[in-house]
Amino acid sequence: MAKKVCKKCKLFVDKDVCPNCGGKDFITTWKGRISILNIEKSEIAKKLEIKKEGEYAIKTRWKH
Repeated sequence: MAKKVCKKCKLFVDKDVCPNCGGKDFITTWKGRISILNIEKSEIAKKLEIKKEGEYAIKTRWKH
């Protein structure tokens, strides 16, 4: 089964509610992933405006 990603913040989620933003809409079509381990030291997290540590999808595609 494909991992699901929150449509709003792109965090990989195992539950029915995103622990990062509270979103309830998820998608399973994504490409690439990034792991943020230290918010304070991560230049990528700053550039992508990620506020919490975790695993994020780099690109998502919504099926219409």
